[in-house]
This record gives sequence, C-alpha cells and structure tokens, in this order.
Amino acid sequence: MTAAVIDQAVALLRAGQVVALPTETVYGLGADALNPDAVARIFALKGRPADHPLIVHLPPEAALEDWAADVPAAARALAAAFWPGPLTLILRRHARVPLAVTGGQDTVALRVPDHPLALALLRAFASGIAAPSANRFGHISPTTAAHVRDEFGDAVPLILDGGPCRVGLESTIVDLSRGAPVVLRPGAIGAADITRVTGHAPAAQRAARQAPAPRASGLLARHYAPRTPAELVNGADLPGRLAALAAHGDRVGVLALGRPLGHGLALPDDPPAYGRGLYAALRELDRGGYDRLLIEAPPQDDAWRAVNDRLRRAVATDD
Repeated sequence: MTAAVIDQAVALLRAGQVVALPTETVYGLGADALNPDAVARIFALKGRPADHPLIVHLPPEAALEDWAADVPAAARALAAAFWPGPLTLILRRHARVPLAVTGGQDTVALRVPDHPLALALLRAFASGIAAPSANRFGHISPTTAAHVRDEFGDAVPLILDGGPCRVGLESTIVDLSRGAPVVLRPGAIGAADITRVTGHAPAAQRAARQAPAPRASGLLARHYAPRTPAELVNGADLPGRLAALAAHGDRVGVLALGRPLGHGLALPDDPPAYGRGLYAALRELDRGGYDRLLIEAPPQDDAWRAVNDRLRRAVATDD
C-alpha cells in the first residue's frame, strides 16, 4: 500500500467520509471519532442502532488522557502489555469524545490495533478513528477486503486492502470503568493474560456484582450471524441431524470440526486457527444456497471461549 493511498484515506477522513481499514481482528468501517457527522455516516451505512457504541482506534503515541477522563493503573498496565493488539479497554469518557461515538454513555471503548496498514493510517491521521466492523449490522464480520466490498459495494469510497486478518475474531473487551476489570467480550487476550498483568482475575460480566455494565460492541444476543438459519450441534449428534434434515428435503451446509462432513467445510481443531477462519467459512456457506447450516459445536473449555461466544450469537434467533 503506497503513501499516496494513505494520504487519500486521511483526506477522506478529514472530509468527514468513511474508510474501510484492516486490523488484526476484523476489517473496520472508520470515521473521524471527533466528528459526530462523520460518525453518523457509519451508523447509516451499517444500519446500526444509535445507542450501540463504537470502538475508537488510536495511534500508539496517543495519550489516553486525551480520550478518557480517568485512567486507572490497571488500564495503563494492560495497554503497555497488549497494545498494539486485540484488546479494547472501556474507560470513563473524556468530555471531548462525542456522545455519538459512545452511544450516549459516559464511557468510551479504546484500542490500538496491531496491523501495519491500520497503524500507518492512524499515525498519518494523528487522531482517533471510530471503527466498528465493516459489515451490515448483525451480519458476519469481514476478514478480507472482498468481504467489505460484498457488504457495501461502492457505498464505501475507499477500502484499504491489508490481506486476510491475522486473528479473525473481534478484540477482547475489558471494562475498567467500574473498578475491578470485567470481561464483557472474550477474545484472543484471555483472562489468564489479564490476571498476569493486573494481578486481579477479571470477572465475566454475568458474575460481576457491580453497577450495570456499559453497553459495548458485539454483545447483542444475535450477532455475527449468517442470513441462512443456523444451529449448533454436538459432534455425536451431527450425522443424525444431517440425515433428518436431508430426509425432510432440506439442503444443508455443514461447518465441521477437524474433518469434512456432508456438504460443507471443516475448520481446524485448534482455537486460534478456527477463529481465524470462522467468518470466512460462514460467509462461504451463507452464499451456498442452503436451507440450513449445521455447525459442529467446539469444546467448551477456556481456550474456545471466544469462538463459542461468537457461535452462540451467530445461531441465536431474534425471538
């Protein structure tokens, strides 16, 4: 990617336009985080509810005090250990951060992405870029530039192509706005990593006995979802469920674990590799013209926590 393309992206951002950019997690749909009108373009393009907050991506040199009103020691330690990287910190909002970015809340979500193209853009822009995933709201997150084009066509004036995303699942979100760390969304940075750095084991939100959690990206019951109806099935039950649906006349796509089964795909029996390939596999199956998708349920241990979180939301119904 040439400097001229980065300059073009910066010019678009400064003009209040949106730009799609790669990160190590998923592709983001970015706009100037300090420009409410530009932020509104993100919501309009995605069809995203206005009360659903965005994550602000920062250059590594940014001062947290410019974006957060209170920066506890644990936040500084986590930023030093994992930024650039797939970790988002929720802190009390600085007054300069528009409420449009935070969904009207008094907290702000911040991270520094670990992708050379994203970092080059952020350094050239020299400010924060609000960037949710570059997909229609609730749909499967994009992990390639082609996925972004599939979602938006020419509605996004510039898509920076940084290749496939290295992590492939959204960042871990840790809330530090209410005292002790609470994991709102699991990701590649796990609870053991957070404990090692802060000295405190983070609580999962459902176990936290604190004030109500701030709203955060990607926490709706149904999210990251294919348009084809999908369900999670235990491996032992998968052949029987597949046979029953086929007997009913349904055309079924399968996302299996470790080995192919039926008409579909398989992902490795390894949490990082599975997470890296998950969204691309779901998109491919979603284009397959199937009546239903069956997803073999991965193990339930901590190593698979982020994958299982995404899969549960992907198969949830709107009821």
